[in-house]
Amino acid sequence: MEKPVPEAPPPFRVLMVCMGNICRSPTAEGVLRARLAAAGMAEWVLVDSAGTHAYHVGEPPDERSRAYAARRGYDLSAQRARAVDDDDFERFDLLLAMDWDNLALLQERCPPQAQRKLRRLMEFGRTAGSEVVPDPYYGGAAGFDHVLDLVEAACDGLVEHLARTPGRK
Repeated sequence: MEKPVPEAPPPFRVLMVCMGNICRSPTAEGVLRARLAAAGMAEWVLVDSAGTHAYHVGEPPDERSRAYAARRGYDLSAQRARAVDDDDFERFDLLLAMDWDNLALLQERCPPQAQRKLRRLMEFGRTAGSEVVPDPYYGGAAGFDHVLDLVEAACDGLVEHLARTPGRK
């Protein structure tokens, strides 16, 4: 009699969330995808991004976000903005807000049984010295580099956290 092959656990799903889904959350999605690929974890962690507002649905990430990300080797060109929808609270295992305002908006919409899934991305960037990823949209070029610095630090911490998830490797 053959031994049954254990089923692979379902993928773990992470949603990055900012306001319009054209600067911070697509950057975080791109960075996390790259970090997961480098760690050999891309097969079991799925990443997406969305905005709490539907200002830019269907648009690519901001040109400055794409340019600054490309300088560090991240390709955001295939991403398109979308708004958080009610199914996301069920579909994703972790919804990571870029700042306190977007976290509050998620908490308002989220069913009670899914509240435990809501966190800030910077909770994983303990050494970055910031509780939030600030919105670079109305600022200068330095803001986009700063976002990348913070997001890279947080995604490194998140990958370490996910690697310790029971039943994975």
